Amino acid sequence: MPKTVKKENLPVKICPVCNRPFSWRKKWKKYWNDVIYCSEQCKRRKTKQA
Repeated sequence: MPKTVKKENLPVKICPVCNRPFSWRKKWKKYWNDVIYCSEQCKRRKTKQA
């Protein structure tokens, strides 16, 4: 039986650009600690906000 986690129990971070919460994704499994932005769009906008 696979180990599953309910969506409401996934880790959450706040994007510093849009100030919205975003949840853990399977594709970020290996580097979740390094993820800062919720999307590529926010990642590109980071320099415009500073």
